Amino acid sequence: MHYFITGGAGFIGANYTARLLQRGERVTIYDNLSRAGAARNLAWLRERFGADAFRLVEGDVRDAALLAESVRGVDVVVHLAAQVAVTTSVQEPRLDFEINALGTFNVLEAARLAPHTPVVLYASTNKVYGGMEDVAVVEEETRYRYADLPHGVPETQPLDFHSPYGCSKGAGDQYVRDYARIYGVPTVVFRQSCIYGTRQWGIEDQGWVAWFVIAAVTGKPITIYGDGKQVRDVLFVDDLLDAYDAAVARREAVAGEVFNIGGGPVNTISIWREFAPLLERLLGRKIPVRYGDWRPGDQKVFVSDIRKAARELGWQPKVGVEEGVARLVAWVQEHRALFEEV
Repeated sequence: MHYFITGGAGFIGANYTARLLQRGERVTIYDNLSRAGAARNLAWLRERFGADAFRLVEGDVRDAALLAESVRGVDVVVHLAAQVAVTTSVQEPRLDFEINALGTFNVLEAARLAPHTPVVLYASTNKVYGGMEDVAVVEEETRYRYADLPHGVPETQPLDFHSPYGCSKGAGDQYVRDYARIYGVPTVVFRQSCIYGTRQWGIEDQGWVAWFVIAAVTGKPITIYGDGKQVRDVLFVDDLLDAYDAAVARREAVAGEVFNIGGGPVNTISIWREFAPLLERLLGRKIPVRYGDWRPGDQKVFVSDIRKAARELGWQPKVGVEEGVARLVAWVQEHRALFEEV
C-alpha cells in the first residue's frame, strides 16, 4: 500500500517510515522540515534504505492546495504533523491553531476530495480531556493515583479542552471523527499518552521522557514543573506503531472510532519521583534537578484505559517501562555528540 505521512521526518513518522519500508510498502513523507531532528532522521532513512526509497514532499499542512495534490493516489494517510508544545500554544495561539486545527482540516479535505478515499489515522492527545479536576485523585509518597479509575481513563471521559494546544488538537480530534460520520472517510483517532523511543530528539517542551534522558546524559539542566509526582502511562514507539498497523488492517471495522493509546495501568511512572531512580540506576549517578511552578492544564494523573484497543484492535503494549527507557538511554549515549551540538 501507499502510505502518506505528514510529519514523516519527525520522531514517530521516521520510525513508522522505517517499519513500512522494511516490509516493502510505498511511503510519501510530507514535512516542512522545521524540527531540528528532521534532517537527521531523513539522512538515517536514506542511509538505511537508499536515497530513492521514499518520496519526500517538503510542504506544510497549512498549504491546502499542495496537500490535496500530494494525497492523490495514496491508500493510508497518517497525520502526525503538529505544533506539539503547550507552552508554544500559549505564547503563539494563532500559529498553534493554524497548524493543528486548520492543518488537520486541510488533511481531511484532501482525503475527502481524493479520487480514491484513503484511510486517515490521526495522532490526537490525552490533553483533550483537560485537567480532569472532577476526577478524584489520591496523593501517595511518590505519585498520584486515581481514586476510582483502576483501568485508567476511558474514551467516554468528557472532553474539556484546556490550553490553546488542547483546543487546537481537540478541534482536529472531533473533525477527524466527524468526517467518518458525515462524509464516510474511514478515520481513526488515537488519543495518545506519552510516547517515547529512539530517534526522538526531545527538547524541554516536547517529549519529557526523551528530554530527561538527553539532559541527564549530556549534563543539561532539568526543571521539574510541579512536584514530580505527576503520573503518566508511557508507551514505547514500537508499540504505538503496532496500534497503527492494527487499525489499518481493521480499517472497515474501526472506521470512525476513537482509541485511548498509552502504556495503560501496567506502564505508569511518576515523572520524577519514580523516573529519577530508574534513570539514576541506568546511568550510575545522581541527577540534579530544580523545581518550577505547575504548568496550566497539567494533569496530576493521566493513565489510558486501553481495554477498547485490546478488544477492537487486538492490541497490547509489549515493551515495559524499564526495557523501553534502557533502550532510549543506550540510543542517546550512542548519539551523545549530536545532542551536545544542540
